[in-house]
Amino acid sequence: MTESEIAKIVVDAAYHIHRRLGPGLSEKEKIAPVHKKQLLTYLRLADKRLGLLFNFGASLIKDGIFRVANRL
Repeated sequence: MTESEIAKIVVDAAYHIHRRLGPGLSEKEKIAPVHKKQLLTYLRLADKRLGLLFNFGASLIKDGIFRVANRL
C-alpha cells in the first residue's frame, strides 16, 4: 500500500469523525507554519515520506487537513 493510499483512508476516517462530532472538539489553535516544519522534522528523523496535520476546529474538514511530504 502506498503512502497516498494510506493517507486517503486516514483522511476519510477524519471526515467521518468531523461529520459526526462537528467542528471544534477541544482544539482552538490554527495550524501555524511551525507545525508543518515540526512535522517535516519528525518525518525526516523517522525516515517517513508523508505526514498529515488535522485541525478539527475548522468549519469544513477539508480546510483543516494539510499534507506534508518528505522526499515523496
